Amino acid sequence: MRAAHVWHLGVKEFYSLWRDPVMLILIVYVFSFSIYSRAKAIPDTLNKAPIAIVDEDRSPLSTRIVSAFYPPYFLPPRLIDQAEMDARMDAGLDTFALDIPPEFQRDVLAGRSPTIQLNVDATRMSQAFTGSGYVQTIVDDEVRAFVQRYRDVPRPPADLALRVNFNQNLRKNWFSSIMSVIDHVTMLSIVLTGAALIREREHGTIEHLLVMPVTPLEIMLSKVWSMGLVVVAAATASLLGVVHTWLGVPLHGSVALFVAATTVHLFATTSLGIFLATIARSMPQFGLLLMLVLLPLQMLSGATTPRESMPEVVQVLMLAAPNTHFVMLAQGILYRGAGFSLLWPQFLALAAIGSVLFGLALARFRSTIATMA
Repeated sequence: MRAAHVWHLGVKEFYSLWRDPVMLILIVYVFSFSIYSRAKAIPDTLNKAPIAIVDEDRSPLSTRIVSAFYPPYFLPPRLIDQAEMDARMDAGLDTFALDIPPEFQRDVLAGRSPTIQLNVDATRMSQAFTGSGYVQTIVDDEVRAFVQRYRDVPRPPADLALRVNFNQNLRKNWFSSIMSVIDHVTMLSIVLTGAALIREREHGTIEHLLVMPVTPLEIMLSKVWSMGLVVVAAATASLLGVVHTWLGVPLHGSVALFVAATTVHLFATTSLGIFLATIARSMPQFGLLLMLVLLPLQMLSGATTPRESMPEVVQVLMLAAPNTHFVMLAQGILYRGAGFSLLWPQFLALAAIGSVLFGLALARFRSTIATMA
């Protein structure tokens, strides 16, 4: 193997990518607007939910409850009468409509446990599910604080002191934006290397390579380092520009260590992309293979749901997947600020998986070239 051959073939891949505007647009989109939309478009936490309140009591307690709803969880409450409540819900103007009955304060102080009606627009599923618990907690806290001024309220025998680490405000976009970068690193590394090989076959340039003094190993290494470099550069720019600067997500660990982890991960995923490209005969077939491979990798790696909540068989099987260890590395570095001394087992596992995938891809690539020759 000659390093000069690997270098020049890799530079050729850059020229081929530059002449593919669709692929360039895909790279820019997935590492910018796709990450932003995933972080902002579908929030799991309550954010600026519209609420209307029917205050039939007009007491200090009901006024206190009304004033407890404020941004960013809720929009400022709109005070309406009972006749407007159903009409506004039917028109989709309010997600929540709270009806405080007459004599509510008097019944509370008398210990009669009065009932407040909460109407929820369940078509807004993400807000309805989370917001109902928020409304109940706010009302309970305000009533309890009001009653304590007039009579003793029994305290629980034990109190829970909550300490939230790494994401003190429990902001969902801090998690989803970084996990989106991880998913796109895996997806694009497989797509770019696989598409590069299939493009060679469809354009007939693979036959030109066969008559040149280059080996299958040199051809494969050129695609791995060139497409891997593109993904590393795009992911680093996205992490610093979109995630940290645009979305304001703090990065607790070393970006250089994350780049090193990404590089080792790309060694495995680019090899996987070449392996899939040797199986597929065209880009449509390659796309179908991607659906079969990417969805399990992304859904079962721990980026979407914790691995501990999955069946034990799935947990064991997914240890053979490269992005399972990459998710552990990324979360440890960027969320918890972990160093190499804690993460070396994942680095070692990624290197081992990458070596196996590279060997399989190289063997398959050699047999494919031998068949074409």
